[in-house]
Amino acid sequence: MKQIMTTIITGIFLMIPSSSFSAAHEKDDHGHYHGIEAIAADWVTAGYTGKAESIAMVKENMAEDGESVQGRYVGFGFTWDPRENEMRVGRVTPNSPADGTLKVGDLFLEVNGIKAIPENFESLGFRGKPGAEIAAVIERNGMKKNITFKRGIINGRLNKSQVLDNMNSGEADEWPAKEFRIIEVLSKGNTVYVLSNATQTDYQVDLNYNAYTVTRLMFNDNDKVVEVANLTEGRFILEQTGFEISR
Repeated sequence: MKQIMTTIITGIFLMIPSSSFSAAHEKDDHGHYHGIEAIAADWVTAGYTGKAESIAMVKENMAEDGESVQGRYVGFGFTWDPRENEMRVGRVTPNSPADGTLKVGDLFLEVNGIKAIPENFESLGFRGKPGAEIAAVIERNGMKKNITFKRGIINGRLNKSQVLDNMNSGEADEWPAKEFRIIEVLSKGNTVYVLSNATQTDYQVDLNYNAYTVTRLMFNDNDKVVEVANLTEGRFILEQTGFEISR
């Protein structure tokens, strides 16, 4: 685990000497953080605690022009709800391969000649290397439409409204972590880094996993969050929940 931790910390803190961090991250005699360090620690705590707490934290402490930086991935740039019995587009990421091709509400009927039905969802060809093209048939406003688009690298960002929409669609009873702890809070100017560890459950496979996460929050002069991003042990999480990474 020490090697994994070193990798995480290097990825986040590279080019920032430890001596340049503020001493304000130290707790007072009562074990409390102060200022934006306290907001950052409370933000991460709320995320592990529950749905209502997370929504309240974003509503109160994210700036109206704030953004959540999503993890980069290779794909097409749209989402759908895998719990449904159909593949209907729920959101399209701006500047992604899907942008301009798909619209919210589009229903996939076929992908590469395979019917888009629940038993085929895992074999529709959406996963693979950048540049690969797929052909699909969708239904939009009651009309069938043939589309093609290529897989690419997605750099997703969500605005405050989209963050809240995502949170509201989550399952409250699946939200809380089994256990968590805030390990350290460091700040430099208007940027705060929070190192945490948590044990959570992947309810799709009903398995627990443990991971360290570094959360980076940038604040404006009014102490509101203008950007938030997480760096976590993605591959280690997949390995703990029984997934394999292969070509």
